[in-house]
Amino acid sequence: MQRRQFTQSTTAMIGLLVLAAHRQAWALSLGDLTEGDASQGIKLALEKGALAAVALLGKADGFLGNPKVRIPLPGFLEDASKLLKMTGQGKRVDELVTSMNRAAEAAVPMGRDILVGAVKSMSVTDAKNILGGGENSVTQFFAEKTRSPLGEKFLPIVTRATEKVGLANQYNKVAGKVAGLGLVRSEDANIQRYVTGKSLDGLYTIIGEEERKIRQDPVGTGSALLKKVFGALK
Repeated sequence: MQRRQFTQSTTAMIGLLVLAAHRQAWALSLGDLTEGDASQGIKLALEKGALAAVALLGKADGFLGNPKVRIPLPGFLEDASKLLKMTGQGKRVDELVTSMNRAAEAAVPMGRDILVGAVKSMSVTDAKNILGGGENSVTQFFAEKTRSPLGEKFLPIVTRATEKVGLANQYNKVAGKVAGLGLVRSEDANIQRYVTGKSLDGLYTIIGEEERKIRQDPVGTGSALLKKVFGALK
């Protein structure tokens, strides 16, 4: 009984020490900044990054004209499309790829409020994780907080856009069959869900890029708070 109490007390003490060390590291990383300033700075940077990403992607050629996020046909179908083009089906393949990217461009602006809401509801712990995290910390935050609700919002928009191209239905039929052979991942066997997923991936990628720009040049944002927070962390 005494051993169990001793073990529990020791575990609790270790936990408190770890928490104290974490808080001390956080305080040291802030320097003269207050925790409130740091938290608000992260929120402002992410909101600016999210809005900039929506503006960049949610317009004509936002996806189609950007090789970083342009949505290709998945799996072996990307290679098969080359053969289709050789047999005179190139125009229809191009129409499908264009419709996929146009669908993503149409969907992204609909996620603006969800992204901003996620930032505004961010906890101090979230801010700490992002500030002290690696290059993917922003992407991870948005993916965790918004991927599910954004996916639900994007899917109907993507579905309407891709249904305008007759080849989309043919894709689903073919992909459904070859998915069983392992040539296409099961989650990519439906073009609407595939495009929705890629739209989110592209959105998070650009948000991360925009946030890194703010970190690298906080003065250029024109915000005194961002200059104070990220300038102090350089």
